[in-house]
Amino acid sequence: MNAVQSFVASILPRKWAASLEAESRLWMMQCPCGFDRSVWDLGGIRWKAAGRQKRFRSCPKCGHNTWHTVYRRNAG
Repeated sequence: MNAVQSFVASILPRKWAASLEAESRLWMMQCPCGFDRSVWDLGGIRWKAAGRQKRFRSCPKCGHNTWHTVYRRNAG
């Protein structure tokens, strides 16, 4: 957990902080090469959100700077 995640979790009630982390772990960022990882693992927070976004990032697998798609993975 990075500093921003820790700060936000510390000011929220425990139940909300747990919900924030669980939902942020469902949001994934995927490179066009197919490599994906959760927004939470990247140090981000995505809570009570909707839609798909694109973020320009570097991929550790292919090494290219490309537009990564942010999407929500199914909970099951």
